[in-house]
Amino acid sequence: METRVCRLHGKNDLRVETIPLIGPAAGEVLVAVGAGGICGSDLHYFLDGGFGPIRVQEPIILGHEAAGTVVELGSGVTGLAVGDRVSLNPSHPCGQCKYCAQGDFQHCLAMRFKGSALRFPHEQGMFRDRLVIGAGQCHRVGANVPMGEAALAEPLAVCLRALGHAMAADNLAGKRVLVTGAGPIGALCVALARHAGASEVVVTDLQNATLAVARQMGATHTVNVLNDPAGLEPWMAGKGAFDIVFECSAAAPAILSAIATVRPMGTIVQIGVTGNIPVPLNMLVGKEVKLVGTHRFHHEFAQAVAMINTQALPLGPMISHSFPLAQAQLAFETATDRGRSVKVQILFGQDCA
Repeated sequence: METRVCRLHGKNDLRVETIPLIGPAAGEVLVAVGAGGICGSDLHYFLDGGFGPIRVQEPIILGHEAAGTVVELGSGVTGLAVGDRVSLNPSHPCGQCKYCAQGDFQHCLAMRFKGSALRFPHEQGMFRDRLVIGAGQCHRVGANVPMGEAALAEPLAVCLRALGHAMAADNLAGKRVLVTGAGPIGALCVALARHAGASEVVVTDLQNATLAVARQMGATHTVNVLNDPAGLEPWMAGKGAFDIVFECSAAAPAILSAIATVRPMGTIVQIGVTGNIPVPLNMLVGKEVKLVGTHRFHHEFAQAVAMINTQALPLGPMISHSFPLAQAQLAFETATDRGRSVKVQILFGQDCA
């Protein structure tokens, strides 16, 4: 038994290859992957060979956003059946370290996360026609849910955790929200903020195409800060207007604008990651702004699948492109072009060759 995979051998060296496939062991299932989304970390591996101190040291199968159909059960598996359509959770905490013991599974010291080069040997990812995975990492999706939308559970879970941090500080009902960065995470934050009752959701970005998608996801106002650098000034009056900011870009100017436009005692949830950047601490302290980091997810994955199953969010507009696995190189090249893409997905199965 064999399967095709999308494997990165080094910077800009992406190959579609065929490798042997071993069937599921006890507690595992074999899934025919239907769709998988290209994430920012996948792009960093592809373009730069890694990000920060994390480097690709051996060939790695990319991908940690995927959904598919169960085609075989390992022994002892209950709660799943052949033919079930499932979203695949890439996160597999050890359950034994001190953080797992206190319920903070997203900070597991021995985390195994699909498609990650953090550990060595690397954790191989989900971009393949057939994938063996733990049954507990499979969450059923309804027959009416498009496979592409089912594959959005992982980034949606990230945004649900960010929303949880925001809601802990302030109920969003009737509130003003700023989202900086209109990529996939920003688009999902827009949809969640509107779903949570925010009366105004302003989105900033450098690209008109991504801002147009943010509008379709529920944004009430968009600002292209490249073409209109002063576009956020109306929300800076009176020490700032926004109750909550979801900072998704990790760009220094965006972080500065977030601090400038959030109201005193408002909350900034930092989702985007980058290296060291300057932060105006005087303004942060003087306005008593709460700056909260957010990292991955745990129980939020099941919540994300539940939302997808009820089709509570307008997810379709953010899937800008889909390519068969045979065109993986083109898919990655398209995903790097933020002037025309938001979420680019790869379609799997021999029929997509």
